[in-house]
Amino acid sequence: MANCSVIMAILQENRVETASKVQEILTKYGCYIRVRLGLHDAAIDQCVNSGIILLQLCGQDIPVKDFEKELKSVPNVKVKYMTLDF
Repeated sequence: MANCSVIMAILQENRVETASKVQEILTKYGCYIRVRLGLHDAAIDQCVNSGIILLQLCGQDIPVKDFEKELKSVPNVKVKYMTLDF
């Protein structure tokens, strides 16, 4: 059974400038992503330029540190993760 206990949050403070690079990195690690949820404030008259992506990562020997390092190399991107141990 695959380990699916890692939850990662990615904050993009400037989605317009960071979205394509973040998407490239997410695609690279896509085989480890089981769930992806994007959150940002959107209204009829405006769209906020920051957002959060929540991920559930699954697999054996998930390269979380490498994934985190690549995401943090993108300006205005912050990353936090936790491993759930029930």
